[in-house]
Amino acid sequence: MRSPAYPAGKKTKAVDNSVGNGIIKSKNVETAVRDVNFVGKIDKSLYKEISKTIITDEVIITDERIEHIIQRRGKKFYDKYRPYFAEIVENPDYIFKDKKINTALAAKSVNKDGSSVNIVIKIATESDDPEFKNSIITAVVEGRKRFEQRLRNNEPIYKRVDNNK
Repeated sequence: MRSPAYPAGKKTKAVDNSVGNGIIKSKNVETAVRDVNFVGKIDKSLYKEISKTIITDEVIITDERIEHIIQRRGKKFYDKYRPYFAEIVENPDYIFKDKKINTALAAKSVNKDGSSVNIVIKIATESDDPEFKNSIITAVVEGRKRFEQRLRNNEPIYKRVDNNK
């Protein structure tokens, strides 16, 4: 559920990509409009196995990460799945712990064909600068067979309970 105070695509503070860790740090207001885009808010309790010291529920994506996704997956991929990013981070079907520290993979089925869109999120923790935000690192789509393999090989830290099934 998207917060009305933070619509998807809203520009927030500028960021500086810290070397090697994917965490975002504020720079100045002048460059804010072109650097950072608000995506949504996570439920911190769902991500508690990633870190017990999450400092914010806000999730952003930088223009640099948008370019990364477009370069790796293509503009068509980005245009098709970008409208789902807020829904994926705010209401994932599954959350997996990533190999990198304080990083999660939020997954959600958004297609009727059973494929899943996965978003890698770097979680901002107490040991980070207090101005850091949770940030999207990349996004990828997995077909049903590949996602079923992920479920067999990786224990999710969260699985959405669907009362309708």
